Amino acid sequence: MINDLSNLVTSPQAVEQYLRQAGLLSQLSLPLADFTTLTQHCLQQLTDYLAADNPQQVQWHYQVPELGEGGACSLFGVLDDKPYDLTPILGGQTTENQTALLRLSQISAFYQQQAKVAWFGIYQARNNIAGEPVLVKLSYFGTPSRAEFPLTAAFAEISNNTSVGLSGQARIINDVGAYLQQGGEYYTCDPKVQAEACLPLFDQSGKIAGIIDAEDFSKQVFTTEALALLVAVCLSIPRFLPATS
Repeated sequence: MINDLSNLVTSPQAVEQYLRQAGLLSQLSLPLADFTTLTQHCLQQLTDYLAADNPQQVQWHYQVPELGEGGACSLFGVLDDKPYDLTPILGGQTTENQTALLRLSQISAFYQQQAKVAWFGIYQARNNIAGEPVLVKLSYFGTPSRAEFPLTAAFAEISNNTSVGLSGQARIINDVGAYLQQGGEYYTCDPKVQAEACLPLFDQSGKIAGIIDAEDFSKQVFTTEALALLVAVCLSIPRFLPATS
């Protein structure tokens, strides 16, 4: 399944179903048919990129910021001495996990090439080694950031990632400052971030499988056209996620 690229360019019905399930239909500034065409074009570009088997380095370990008191927030610019290790939470550095992380790294590289935003991450919903439900970051580009987000109602009050991971409803914030002034919850990892798009990932059964998070240092970057690329990525990622059991 991880190496199967067939049917990656999904049907118009699947695009509409994703938009409806993620609560994005009302946020389109284009007719649905035009948005679907854009999304399918992005999916074809991604398929071609993956088929070319562009080499990427798999990151089993990555740097993370130190967490503040109680683990509620990251200390920006202060890195933990111990890098985060994906091995325990994924159940070992198996061939299957290696292949999954490679595909996700390729998708991250494709998105970076196409979108040119400052930061992007792919998170999977799974239990951590303590048995707690979390979103764990499997692939990313940009500055070091938190590895796990607790999937709890309490943490959702301060974190868009957790909120989207629990609700399955996307959050598009094109002006973080204005969003905060309106009382929106926001987990600040990098104070330079001015815009964020957080979208859910759904497995074949419709269950929330994780999220993607994209950020930039400029406002108003997540246009409808940019959203088509994000949706294409979200439709592609679930088939490449590591097995959870």
